[in-house]
Amino acid sequence: MISPATFAIFLLAVLALFLSPGPNMAFVLSHGVAHGPRGGFAAALGISSADLVHTLFAATGVTALVAAWPPSFDLLRYAGALYLLWLAVQAVRSGGRLPAGTKAQPSAFARIVRMAFLNNLVNPKALLFFMVFLPQFVDPARGSVPLQLVQLGVMLSAAALAFNTLLGACSGQVGRWLQRRPGAEKLQRGLLALVMVGLAIRLLLLDRPSVPSTLSATPVQGS
Repeated sequence: MISPATFAIFLLAVLALFLSPGPNMAFVLSHGVAHGPRGGFAAALGISSADLVHTLFAATGVTALVAAWPPSFDLLRYAGALYLLWLAVQAVRSGGRLPAGTKAQPSAFARIVRMAFLNNLVNPKALLFFMVFLPQFVDPARGSVPLQLVQLGVMLSAAALAFNTLLGACSGQVGRWLQRRPGAEKLQRGLLALVMVGLAIRLLLLDRPSVPSTLSATPVQGS
């Protein structure tokens, strides 16, 4: 089991990382503005769900196997970039928002959760981040290493959900304010599409890092 002192240091480190602007933050903010607080929460839920999967991959050694095959980084980032570009096209074609004053329908909520989940899951930097960040807070003398990794990952995912939900709520209020303005729909669609294109370009421009160098790599919010 992880000591309370280690948990406290871990949470402080995670909070500092969350405050670093990055793709996940941009994804939550843009969907909060486009869909309101409920859309921001859906994005937060999808991101945290992917964090749990990344945790399981790191704890079971799947991430290490993926990292051991160099082409995997390129395959993941190309797939992620294509997916983000597809989301940008969908944002422009479908409107990318809900009518003013309406609540997100279950299907729309689930769609945003799915988009956020896949966007985080196919991010190769996030995959490698979990492999090199979580083990820094593991003490083999205190028991099972995989169990400690899972504990840390669950705590990180819960903290990310709380942080991103708050972020989505704040941006959602901005979205509601915009919905009352003429021409807001096009602005919200354009912003959402622009963010998705920007994230896709960022993925395409990423250099393939060596595993040791990711110890100082961009964190979850900035990964």
